[in-house]
Amino acid sequence: MSQSYDRGLVEDFGRWREFSAGMWAWIFHKFTGWVLIGYLFTHIAVLSTATIGEAAYTNTISGLESLLVVRFLEVGLLAVAVFHILNGLRLLFVDLGVGLEAQDRSFYASLVLTGAIVVASVPTFLAGAI
Repeated sequence: MSQSYDRGLVEDFGRWREFSAGMWAWIFHKFTGWVLIGYLFTHIAVLSTATIGEAAYTNTISGLESLLVVRFLEVGLLAVAVFHILNGLRLLFVDLGVGLEAQDRSFYASLVLTGAIVVASVPTFLAGAI
């Protein structure tokens, strides 16, 4: 017979403090992967308007690009994609045995580099919207 007990909400929320950089890297990598899959399906849905006709596709793209919220979502998509790529490269090096002792620093470096790339790209994405 197995035993279980209710740990309660306080303990569950308190466990987030126990997570190391490796756990956060895993959580962010999984989250960004799911966001990219969701974007892929959205992208296919928008592209499918081309089967209706050229005018429908052009109107859909023009309508979406004119919305400020879509511009901000594009910045978010860039952040998600850049982090997922950089963390994937970090994981590749770890799997190859390179930088095993610097995993935390390389995770933080991927976060900082993602932030720098996204901040530098904001003017490009928001140039025509503001």
